[in-house]
Amino acid sequence: MNTPTSSPIPAVPKSRAETIFRFLAEPTSVNFGGKVHGGALMKWIDETAYACAAMWSGRYAVTVSVGNIRFRRPILVGNLVELRARVVSTGRTSMHIHISVHAGDPKVGELQQTTDCLMVFVAVDEKGQPTPVPSFVPETEEEKRLARYAMDVKDALDAIVELKPEEVAAGKV
Repeated sequence: MNTPTSSPIPAVPKSRAETIFRFLAEPTSVNFGGKVHGGALMKWIDETAYACAAMWSGRYAVTVSVGNIRFRRPILVGNLVELRARVVSTGRTSMHIHISVHAGDPKVGELQQTTDCLMVFVAVDEKGQPTPVPSFVPETEEEKRLARYAMDVKDALDAIVELKPEEVAAGKV
């Protein structure tokens, strides 16, 4: 008796593992102090990471977690903003994506890192069910370090979940 087997996931060119967005920070994105709202920046991060996840998986993808976000310096109105999202590790249906944000005066041309974080997305099918993604195999030393970092963050987030009080985990608080 033949049993159906799932078809292998086609390989994806490494070039599809990275997405870069660039734009100017507009007055509509800043707070009263003239700096970009953290929430606006988080939205840009989520959009860039989603584009990267969709490019890699060829599927719609949903955000599962955001970990270790760090705001190092403010982004000012008029700054050139560059968000770089890279697949750094994959599971069966998940993609760990590192996002770095750089910004600065476009007339000067030097951008400084303002923020970075790690996000996890899961690819889903038309019914919203998790679906397999192509494997990402780190090759360079930098890719290997980022893959280890992704797994360390995953382990840390898993440990934090264990620390949640029961009423918080159950959604009662």
